[in-house]
Amino acid sequence: MNFRQLISLNLQALLLASICFAKNPPKQEDYYKVIPIPVPEEIVLEAGGLDFMPDGKLAVSTRRGDIFMVSNALDDEANNETFSLWARGLHEVLGLAYTDGWLYATQRPEITRIKDTDKDGRADLFETVSDGWGISGDYHEYAFGSKFDPDGNMWVVLCLTGSFSSKVPYRGWCVRVSKDGKMIPTASGIRSPGGIGLNAKGEAFYCDNQGPWNGTSSLKHLTPGSFQGHPGGFNWFDLDGVKDAIGPTHEKPKDGSRFHEEMDRLPYYRPPAILLPHGIVGNSASGIAPDTSNGEFGPFEEQLFVADQTHSVVNRCFLEKVNGYYQGACFPFVKGFGSGNVPIVQAPDGSLFSGGTDRGWGARGGKRYALDRVVWTGKTPFEILEMRILTDGFELEFTKPVDKNSAESLDSYSMKTYTYIFQGKYGSPRVDDSTPTIQNAKLAKDGKTVRLFIDGMKRGHVHELNSEGVRSKKEGHPLLHDMAYYTVWHFPKS
Repeated sequence: MNFRQLISLNLQALLLASICFAKNPPKQEDYYKVIPIPVPEEIVLEAGGLDFMPDGKLAVSTRRGDIFMVSNALDDEANNETFSLWARGLHEVLGLAYTDGWLYATQRPEITRIKDTDKDGRADLFETVSDGWGISGDYHEYAFGSKFDPDGNMWVVLCLTGSFSSKVPYRGWCVRVSKDGKMIPTASGIRSPGGIGLNAKGEAFYCDNQGPWNGTSSLKHLTPGSFQGHPGGFNWFDLDGVKDAIGPTHEKPKDGSRFHEEMDRLPYYRPPAILLPHGIVGNSASGIAPDTSNGEFGPFEEQLFVADQTHSVVNRCFLEKVNGYYQGACFPFVKGFGSGNVPIVQAPDGSLFSGGTDRGWGARGGKRYALDRVVWTGKTPFEILEMRILTDGFELEFTKPVDKNSAESLDSYSMKTYTYIFQGKYGSPRVDDSTPTIQNAKLAKDGKTVRLFIDGMKRGHVHELNSEGVRSKKEGHPLLHDMAYYTVWHFPKS
């Protein structure tokens, strides 16, 4: 058989696979199933926090101040879950973390630790851990709390008073709270978080939402002493002990600038790790959970799952550190949730739980509130697993071996870039659009990694990659999700 005949046979095989695919296209449900958990009619479950208890029950807190325990949440038998009221009378609980026999609840005015001492199924001991920040009564002053980090601290992000200002102490800040109640001012520049979480290494990330000084929603890395972008809370640098903990008052960013320009100018400013394109991957980024399942939830080990309240979806984020800063790509992951996703948590068996509400904002899910579980079927979807930056392009690693012809065809890909204005006005249009040239695509010997050689990449831009022409080697399947959105802050040193 000569080379031309071999190519012809390969093309025929791809054509046959395409015909089979057209009749039986792969779909999300082949790989990940969204299972609604029925909520009793008498319960208004606007979930704000989720965590698993030592006895396997799922603790669910609500915006209305209740905490319920859900039994049999991990059972394979459908509709076998039961709900029991565990605590009531709290104030908008937007974070739960169990440790050392206590359930820690992040309320709007404080962190409280709670225990059922007489084991009757109802909490009876409530202790204030920290109430070192203020509340004014403004609707916007949410407080989101993380799980405990490796040093034994919870990270709490405190929304501004409204979108533009901070009327009471530490609004627009991140603080850390130890188990014994010590509060440590940690970072300024917070606007309107929708969720907070730790990565697999125990580092803190949060999602800020589109608004002033946030042209689009984003995933941000929290580090002590950093400025996260919104200057509305700068007046709290004058509080006792703040400058000792965090350093001098930060300089205000230039209105109308660009993220990377302020990154070079302001020594404390830490730009978002990933910009989440508004209206494309979501409108209101929220809960964060790392995949620590050791392969029990598919091939995405140690990546971050990031929920969106408005679009009722969970996206997937791959991060890499370049020159000391996290950056990376966002990929669509799972849709079809019942309401607007707020908290998410990975269960001991690897499945993913999401609590939803549409109160305050609409949500595509359609229900007023929901509790959903995502289960992996054991089949691996054909996806871009990782998108890594190079000095002259990107390296794409796929979850399955890739068809060589489609992987190396330039017709399989297209790319555009854009960014957002760093400004005090609410939000931003997409600006500074460009179209890089994909000059070459080369499949590596491992059969799963493709190197894209690209001219025209831009620092400070989202690089939106469409890979709709790529096919898997064995089945001839297209990617389950063919879009990727990589935010570039630094290029690796050559």
